[in-house]
Amino acid sequence: MKALITGASSGIGYHIAKYLSKLGYDLIVVARRRDCLENLKLECKTNVRMITLDLSKEENVYELYHKVRKENIDILVNNAGCGMFGYFEHVSLEKELEMLQINVIALHILTKLFLKDMQKRQKGYILNVGSLAGFTVGPLMSSYYASKSYVVRLTQAIYYELKKSKSRVKISVLCPGPVDTQFNENLGITFTTRPLSSEYVAKYGVDSCLKGKQVIIPGKIAKMTYFFSKILPDSFVARMNYYIQYHKKRKNIC
Repeated sequence: MKALITGASSGIGYHIAKYLSKLGYDLIVVARRRDCLENLKLECKTNVRMITLDLSKEENVYELYHKVRKENIDILVNNAGCGMFGYFEHVSLEKELEMLQINVIALHILTKLFLKDMQKRQKGYILNVGSLAGFTVGPLMSSYYASKSYVVRLTQAIYYELKKSKSRVKISVLCPGPVDTQFNENLGITFTTRPLSSEYVAKYGVDSCLKGKQVIIPGKIAKMTYFFSKILPDSFVARMNYYIQYHKKRKNIC
């Protein structure tokens, strides 16, 4: 059994890799930082192949696929991602496009290419890492929320297509709320509620994916937030999210 995990250098991706190794999967782990991948390799019990690539460059995404396409990947985890914080008009367009390349384009390409291979074998799982943000409106993190909405809706649509065609291939989207990872440190934000551990989210996500669940929301608070986001008006949710985001990083809004 073999799994490919992008964004495996830290956080959720790091712990998904460790958990899949514990389950007996050989790993192909991808990230920009080789030193972090080497640390991960030391903590895994199965074979680990490290690939250092920057997935914000489209040509690197295709390079990754061609490097591993003959490996018969059983599980693809599209975890690589990043975020941007600030008023839309002030956020760097260059960095924003880089984020969209990673969060949307790279995930889209890998999902399509590996799904085709899995369909031929009628075997495989794809776990796309989205966010609870994908179900709502996010002032001050507008493009990040929008990118995760793409991940959620794309995965849901593919899930239904696979179901209608009676495919044995499964696809899921993991949508956590606040998680204690370096993502928050990179943005310089703190949460108003206690975040879940990345270890818990990783295990919950993998277990649910292997059961064929479509949308995976770990944690009671996240499930409640999802429920209320479906019934409250978008205008109210936008106002509430703006207040929450503004007070996360009040002194450092872009």
